Amino acid sequence: MSPGATLIRAGYVLTSATPAVIADGAVVIRDDLIVDLGPYRHVIERWPEAASVADPYGILIPGFVNTHGHFSEALTTGVGDGLSLWEWIARVVRPVGPHLTREMARVGTILRGAEMMLSGITTVNDMFVCSPGGGEVTAGVVEGLNALGLRGDVSFGAQNLFGDWDDRAVIDEHRGLAEATRDSPLVRFRVGVTSVVALSDRLIDASADLTDELGASVHAHFHEIREEVTEARLRFGRSALEEAAERGLLERNALAAHCVWLSDADFTVLADRKVGVAHNPVANMILGSGVCPVGRLTRAGIAVGLGVDGPASNDAQNMTEALKTAALLQRVHHLDPSVIDAPTAFRMATLGGAEALGLAPSIGSIEIGKQADLVLVSGEAIATTAIHDPLQTVVYCLSGEEVREVWVSGRHVVRGRKLPGVDLGAIRAAARALAGELAQRSGLASRLVQPADSTEGGASDG
Repeated sequence: MSPGATLIRAGYVLTSATPAVIADGAVVIRDDLIVDLGPYRHVIERWPEAASVADPYGILIPGFVNTHGHFSEALTTGVGDGLSLWEWIARVVRPVGPHLTREMARVGTILRGAEMMLSGITTVNDMFVCSPGGGEVTAGVVEGLNALGLRGDVSFGAQNLFGDWDDRAVIDEHRGLAEATRDSPLVRFRVGVTSVVALSDRLIDASADLTDELGASVHAHFHEIREEVTEARLRFGRSALEEAAERGLLERNALAAHCVWLSDADFTVLADRKVGVAHNPVANMILGSGVCPVGRLTRAGIAVGLGVDGPASNDAQNMTEALKTAALLQRVHHLDPSVIDAPTAFRMATLGGAEALGLAPSIGSIEIGKQADLVLVSGEAIATTAIHDPLQTVVYCLSGEEVREVWVSGRHVVRGRKLPGVDLGAIRAAARALAGELAQRSGLASRLVQPADSTEGGASDG
């Protein structure tokens, strides 16, 4: 019964299911699946010869699900301070997009994907915003995710009203990215839309047709700022969500990022079309965009997950930071400390995110038969020395440094905060060089403080 199985023991197992907490618990994984769980004393009787990973004071949780991000920003962190969203797009995103390369995509994905994994993220939903080129650049994201063993949905951030992109080039980019995911066991394709107001009518319809042809879901920004709402009403006579629903973009479990400025009609669209929402609290605060109405969304039965957003709009790719901020932002916004509690916030980061992406049957909770996407939080850290409520400890006390072990689809991808097979020293060296090249080519370098010339030591720490 035990060959090929691994038994993971922890002081607490937080399942995002029922029961919510198992004290002195254990989970058994075999191949890519969770095959048993329960109190350690019972599980060890059933699996006496299983390989063991044990932390009797630690906390075992489902892998965090990051429902929205942009690996296209991986090499441009810390450059948008003081800008509103549209200013930030004009001064950062658009200048950079034409100069991104496949190698930048691959290296940036490994760099920031590693940062995500070391904060407990096991699934990411990414939108890569660059100039279209038949999938040549965006395929680098798939290569990076595969190298890490990180689960992901990937999309190209399409638009054609703010540049010289033609419709065929955009559709070819989607197709090229879809082809790149074909043989990946962990990476799925989505049709990306930066914003409905950034697409021509013809491209909106072509994007909807492509979702039908490929059976793909949509990943799009919606209602992030008031100006977008105004622009949509001026152009369409209704909201961007209403227009997207009418034009066929919200089928097959679409994912709507942000959803800050919503009308009553928008809530109806989200609920009726079963659209998942990605709440990005840190990015919304940095860009001054507003506060997502999380409570009303969840009361309406709309699946809400958490996102760290992009490395140039958050800028950290740390889910423990986003998790705590999500809870505290709602409390200060409503002047009510009871408006969102730790279990609710934790669910958004795990099963809620899986529901928003349409992945809840396979990930997001620790249940028999689900994929073995698991994170072991060390019980030997300062933050976890005195645990009175393990859920509150995870939501309010962690920095991300306490994440010690990570499994994705049963593969042990983080061991003692090291990533086996990933040379992070080499990746950092490559990322520094590529970031400098990108800053020069895009013009960002002219308004940034440049580091002194230095060389990477080259020692592997992966």
